[in-house]
Amino acid sequence: MDSYDKLPDAEIKPVGELSKKFLDLGIKTFKGACDYVHNIEYGYNTNYEDKMIFFKENKGTCTTKHAVIAGMAQELEIPLYKHVCFYKFTEEITTGVNEILRKYVIPYVPMAHCFLVYENYRFDLTEGNHNGKKKPIDDCIHAERVDPFISRKDEYLLFKKVLKEKILPSKEMEGISEKTLLKARAKGIILLTNCILA
Repeated sequence: MDSYDKLPDAEIKPVGELSKKFLDLGIKTFKGACDYVHNIEYGYNTNYEDKMIFFKENKGTCTTKHAVIAGMAQELEIPLYKHVCFYKFTEEITTGVNEILRKYVIPYVPMAHCFLVYENYRFDLTEGNHNGKKKPIDDCIHAERVDPFISRKDEYLLFKKVLKEKILPSKEMEGISEKTLLKARAKGIILLTNCILA
């Protein structure tokens, strides 16, 4: 991922709900808002359909942290967008994954992450957060621009599409069923949740 120095540093104008919220917090620049979001505690939110849940609970995951910034970029007409990425979750990323790989006899667990894209730069506002990962997610099986507030259902449908079109037909997943990968994914989510709560 790229340095936050490459983020646009536009002035925040009160043009929408998100830009007004950042101004209420005393944050006047786009880069300042990104720093603020990065420094807020990493944690799972209770309602991903509420656009303001990040502010209400004063915490967020890659989903909500990148949503509020991409949403404000949309308000301010800054060409910065949220992308969902599907990646290979392994022991190299989080301790304990090998146990899942052994149980399901698979080379990796397909998982979703998201980040921001501006011009040719990519930014992860959860990098360095206590997010259960030992390293940044730099390599994606597939990445796609999405609505800042894509619903959990639509993100899951996108995951299933990538699973069917790119992951399952790959040589390394030969003979492995979709059901097996979905079970492994559920275990991967539990593992990450436990790492964050630890």
